Amino acid sequence: MAVEQEKTEGSRDPIDLLPLKQSIFQILLALGNGEMHGYGIMQALADKTEGRERILPGTLYASIGRMVDEGLIEEREPPSGDSSGGPQRRYYRTTEYGMAVARAESERLRVLLDVARSEKILTESTR
Repeated sequence: MAVEQEKTEGSRDPIDLLPLKQSIFQILLALGNGEMHGYGIMQALADKTEGRERILPGTLYASIGRMVDEGLIEEREPPSGDSSGGPQRRYYRTTEYGMAVARAESERLRVLLDVARSEKILTESTR
């Protein structure tokens, strides 16, 4: 099955960014449809993967900068009442283009998992 090409924000094709760097895909998965600050992204990834996946702060913030530049995520105003006691946190959310890229990468990986299953490399009991 071919990866469905989904064009958003003009003529940018999500497939052009594939395969994604692991850290970028992890951040897109952690954010999902939500909005959160950097530390929250690290926590969400660990929670969603039951601790199997982690992202280090240096990698996280470097990736966030690239992702904002690429239009995959956007910086948002912090919610009212957000007081961390330190500098104001920066919040991020996935853009429409970022969601299209995450879907395309997920489909790419699904195809590879299907191959692994058909070759009996990965079975339902393998975890």
